[in-house]
Amino acid sequence: MIAVAIVEDIREIREGLKILINLSDNFCCEHVYATAEQALTQLPQNKPDVVLMDINLPGISGIECVKQLKALCPDTQFIMSTVYEDDDSIFESLKAGATGYLLKKTVPARILEAITEVYDGGSPMSTQIARRVIASFQKQDGIDASDILTVREKEILKNLSEGLRYKEIAAKLKISVETVRSHTRRVYEKLHVQSRTEALNKVYGSARH
Repeated sequence: MIAVAIVEDIREIREGLKILINLSDNFCCEHVYATAEQALTQLPQNKPDVVLMDINLPGISGIECVKQLKALCPDTQFIMSTVYEDDDSIFESLKAGATGYLLKKTVPARILEAITEVYDGGSPMSTQIARRVIASFQKQDGIDASDILTVREKEILKNLSEGLRYKEIAAKLKISVETVRSHTRRVYEKLHVQSRTEALNKVYGSARH
């Protein structure tokens, strides 16, 4: 069962998403928040698997909310929800720790698919945004991870850099999905990061040498 939380200021959208998720097999949504301030206060206690986060919230923005929550809930995955495919906002969200994004006009089946995708280690985003993320890696000097990570951890990170989901990595390496999650958490801890994007950003430079 994938536990989902929603941070959305428009009541109709918030309640509609909650109903969609709770009526679907293998998903549950017990917690919804109308503002980033509410989410920052209450969400860390609940630690959902996936959060659907509106970018344009009143008060604290969805981007800043993700940045703060990711530090408090490193294992939670965040999907940004937006009306427009605004490259700058989405890119800043990913840098803040989000895993992907969805347009609010996305059909229900695709929303559930995206939630499952990020839960399994994927990152739903457009080709244009993916290119910007890669370009940002190339501007970084990076660090040498050879003295920090074990052979298995470097193997996991390499597969993550290829965009593979946790279950795909598990099948490829013949290990369990939970083992992949465990290795990934240790990679994040050793690199002092909170997301796949940050981890790849930190080691990309050394991978080119």
